[in-house]
Amino acid sequence: MHRPLLAALGAAVLLSVPPVPGGAASSANLFNDVVVARGKGLEVRRGQLDDAFITFKANLAARGQGIAEDKRLQAEAQLLDRLIVSQILVTKATAADKAKAREKVDKVVADIRQNSGSDEGFLRQLRSLGMTAQQFTNRALEQGIAEEILGREIRTKISIPPERIKEFYETNDAAFRVPELARASHILILTRDPNTRMDLSEDQKKAKREKAEKVLARAKKGEDFAKLAEETSEDPAVKQNKGELQFVRSKDPARGLVSELETAAFALRPGEVGNLLVTEYGFHVLKLHELTPEKKKPLTEVSDKIREFLLDRETEKQLPDYFEKLKKENNVEILDSRLAEALAQSRKEAAKP
Repeated sequence: MHRPLLAALGAAVLLSVPPVPGGAASSANLFNDVVVARGKGLEVRRGQLDDAFITFKANLAARGQGIAEDKRLQAEAQLLDRLIVSQILVTKATAADKAKAREKVDKVVADIRQNSGSDEGFLRQLRSLGMTAQQFTNRALEQGIAEEILGREIRTKISIPPERIKEFYETNDAAFRVPELARASHILILTRDPNTRMDLSEDQKKAKREKAEKVLARAKKGEDFAKLAEETSEDPAVKQNKGELQFVRSKDPARGLVSELETAAFALRPGEVGNLLVTEYGFHVLKLHELTPEKKKPLTEVSDKIREFLLDRETEKQLPDYFEKLKKENNVEILDSRLAEALAQSRKEAAKP
């Protein structure tokens, strides 16, 4: 799914949209739930909008954000707009749209479950948003269907000529530059307890220095550095990486794993073993393998990504007019005057240059 499109649709909003029983009376009618918007084959009730706003606030809270009470009306108006649009889009879905969306959503949900670490972690995240797993899947499917429709009706009709891709490449030079890289390996002799993270005694540090100096001498004599690292390094990651690290030339001296290592790596010549280096972690023996100069990625390597970006951006530009067209075709009316005024004001603000 295209992230910019999801942003334009209001991804969090669509995920918070309550399911709409097509043409059927909602149980909320039992409580005289008023209709705030209606159109051809659709209606949105106050209860649905309230539910959407509650979940919208939960989404914000999960990201450490909030919304002031004086901004509620404007937020509700925008939520209402998305509720209307999402209902209309779902009615335009073909069987193929639904099948493609289902395939993508199943993968997305599986990935989120995996990244959550466990099913309980996944469910805990959803509970923080006020949703069940089934509700989440339903909302994601609705969103996926909307993506397919927008792709078919807008995105596929946009053409990005090669000249625009080249122009973007040339005018956004920094975006395609790869900084200078240093591929190096290090051996770490710790001067702090790996369990308590407390510094060792001075006598222990002295013994560690003697060990590090012996390792340095062996490295300078040309022993296989990877084998030497596996044998002597006290870095917990040595079993996985055999001591190998990669550094990016940075203008920020504080950036990186350990800035002293980064500085030392770029000061060496390929194949050279540096002098013993001391950091807060201990003694380091560092060898530089390769320096890769800064370069710009060739256009042939990035042209597809540029085309996708430009397609997304152009689609976003067309969405507001497309949504207005859908609402007119479906005779949508906002029945709550305060919401109608707030939505009109939002459109004016969005139209400002």
